[in-house]
Amino acid sequence: MHTSSHTVLYDPDGLIEAGLPLDREPYESFVTAVLVWTGEDTLATRDLEQIALQLTGHARALASDVRRRADQLSKSSCPWALADVVLREAEGRLSATLEGTVRCVQNRARLVRALYERLDRLDAAPAPERVVPSGD
Repeated sequence: MHTSSHTVLYDPDGLIEAGLPLDREPYESFVTAVLVWTGEDTLATRDLEQIALQLTGHARALASDVRRRADQLSKSSCPWALADVVLREAEGRLSATLEGTVRCVQNRARLVRALYERLDRLDAAPAPERVVPSGD
């Protein structure tokens, strides 16, 4: 008899993931390396597909982080509006079919870079003001 040692967690709001920091430095280095490639003969198609998958997964996690942070802001604020534009663009790019090409991989790398830039700007945005109930 075989019993599984895995536990399935139900986390529809992504609260567990929200507490985990993204491994930023290696991905920034990875993005920089990918963006300097100049030709299709850089790697085999299968390798390019795997790199595109890796960048896609990271971009999805990063987009979730951007969304969580943007949702802490007022929907009428400029930082929220800009994050929403970037997230809609990311959604469109992430829905595109992956190809085993340098162009596809570089597009995913640019997306990761844009999401990190938006995340940095959200981190620099002033914290929303909290209304403290008066004791009157």
